[in-house]
Amino acid sequence: MSVNQEFSKHAHKYQQLNQIQAEVAKKLIASMPICKPKKILDLGCGSGAIYKLIDWEIEKFVGVDFSSNMLSLHPEAQNVTCKLGDFNDAKLFEELREEEFDYIISASALQWAADLDRVFSDIAKFDLPFSLAIFSSGTFATLNKTAGVDSIIPSYETLKELAEKSLHAKCLIGISVEKISYTLEFENTREMLRYIKRSGVSGGRNLLTYKQTKKLMDEYPLNYLEFEVVYINSFSKA
Repeated sequence: MSVNQEFSKHAHKYQQLNQIQAEVAKKLIASMPICKPKKILDLGCGSGAIYKLIDWEIEKFVGVDFSSNMLSLHPEAQNVTCKLGDFNDAKLFEELREEEFDYIISASALQWAADLDRVFSDIAKFDLPFSLAIFSSGTFATLNKTAGVDSIIPSYETLKELAEKSLHAKCLIGISVEKISYTLEFENTREMLRYIKRSGVSGGRNLLTYKQTKKLMDEYPLNYLEFEVVYINSFSKA
């Protein structure tokens, strides 16, 4: 199942299951400049976690997502445009650069980019301030170790290297890179696995074989899941 199919399949349940993603969205909004942006581009907008937190007047909000089911849950307004598109598609960014924005934001989405280096380069071409939050490979660290599987998302070190190469070097702005860890508790391992499947955090990958699942049920040592998020924020060099 593709990432798109996974999010579409469980879109109606996503808002009930995205506790960590909600915390990430709150931190991104808090990282925005004191002078709040008026024209915002949200990459991977989902059901509207970012838009729902905006408490100032804006002129324009464009949310992009590759799941039509998720976009159907996004709040509607006269100044809101929901665009079906995949940020793995370079043509999408060409179209978006024809529009006027003053800020780019992305919460819990870019880890699924097929070529994150290129996506960062496309973001840099806007030459705009940005706030990005990307899940990194410390997410599900103990689960992956117990089951004997490798993470399918980039490491903190890789994200930092790519950000410095493709965002910092190509923008007339500086960047900060911060790693923050979160945990989410569950009553039992079965509930934890159900959460992974329904929340979309597995990215559409069938993480475990039957044998690996059984091993996890028998041996997982924690009552919580680990999440690791890398925040990449721009700031003026002046």
